[in-house]
Amino acid sequence: MNYEEFIRPVGTPEAVSNLEENPIPEETVEADSVEQSVELDVQKAVVESLAAEKIEQDERIVKLNDEINKLKSKISDLTAKLAEKTEELTKIGDVISKVGEVEPPANTVALLERNVELSDKFEGETRDHVLEAIKMAYDAAEADGRVRSAKILESVMLANTPSGNLVNKRSELEQLFRDNCNIVSGAVIEELNKAGIPYKNGEEYLLPSEIIKRNY
Repeated sequence: MNYEEFIRPVGTPEAVSNLEENPIPEETVEADSVEQSVELDVQKAVVESLAAEKIEQDERIVKLNDEINKLKSKISDLTAKLAEKTEELTKIGDVISKVGEVEPPANTVALLERNVELSDKFEGETRDHVLEAIKMAYDAAEADGRVRSAKILESVMLANTPSGNLVNKRSELEQLFRDNCNIVSGAVIEELNKAGIPYKNGEEYLLPSEIIKRNY
């Protein structure tokens, strides 16, 4: 058999003539068809396997992204808490350093403590009241001949200067009453309310002098 005749183009007369004279066996056609079908099945199986793997990978990527976002959120929260704690520690450190820098004099005496529920209405209120009370006690001790008591009270006054706020507040209130002829009028009541100063005892109105004594 001359195989070169089968190499000619299919569409040429020679190729058609050769096919007519030497037809391809049916077994060969069926074998080729089976081989092509098997190849297609293999390709289809490969494509389906790759598609399934891609779906699985996509699901893993979604889960990993969710975990990453959760970890980022936790890191953000921890960073905020760390900054807050750092600020607190910094403030504590500043207080400790200031306490270490201030050394109390050898002659300092802790005289009094105050109930924390009774807070100052203005800066230095308690201090000024205590120093005024010490001044009155000093005057009484000196007039009564209690020399040692008078000296101790005097030493406390000399070492502690009042803020002056109590005297100023008292003077301002006295001036308010003088400007209004010592009458608790509507204008006076308005100013007293602004300052949070009571002007009645139950249902009875207090006199200006009583209001000053009760508050300052």
